[in-house]
Formats: sequence, C-alpha cells, structure tokens
Amino acid sequence: MTRVLIVDDEPGIVASLRRTLRKEGWEILTAVGPRDALQILQGGAVDMVISDYQMPGMTGLELLSQVTERWPETVCVLISGWADSMSEQKLREAGVRTMISKPWDDGELKATLRTLLSS
Repeated sequence: MTRVLIVDDEPGIVASLRRTLRKEGWEILTAVGPRDALQILQGGAVDMVISDYQMPGMTGLELLSQVTERWPETVCVLISGWADSMSEQKLREAGVRTMISKPWDDGELKATLRTLLSS
C-alpha cells in the first residue's frame, strides 16, 4: 500500500489534506512538524512526503532536503502560501518534485500526486 506522510504545524491543513486524500486508497500518516516527520520516516518506508513550507524550527524545504538525502526514493512535495518566492533551483536542490500553492484545488492536487506516485 502506498504510504503518504502529511507534515504541517496547522491541524486544520492536516485534516483538510487527509480528508481530500482519504479516498485514494493510500495509507495517510500525519506529523505536526518536521521532527515528528523524521521520527515517522525512521520507522519505515514512506512513498511520498507532503510538507508545508513555513513551520517552526525547520522549514519544509529543509525537511525535504533531509528526506531526499536520507530516503532518495521518497517523492517530496512542498505546499506553501509563499509559492511565488521560491526559486526553482532551491526546490530542485532540496529534491522537491513539485510545489503546490495554498489554497489548492482538490482535483488538481489528487491528479498531481497520483502522477508523481506512478512515475
């Protein structure tokens, strides 16, 4: 079964993403921040990490960079309300496969994630 980890310090965002993705047939894991996410990742393989950018202690970009370094087969997706301020080079260097802007369209989000997981 495909395992997807959602990382965000805002419980409402986590709940919204979980609700949106629950019918995809994936196992949805959640973390309330980067440190929790790293603990979950150490506990077993995850196919995709969807992380918010702005979080206390560590940005989503820093988290996804660590994920790419330690678990290179994991697909990394960044979600941010600050999409315009991200450089493509920094995203590539961190191993981010795509960035999704907040607010997102549920249909587009699911289609994008399905495509990333199948490639």
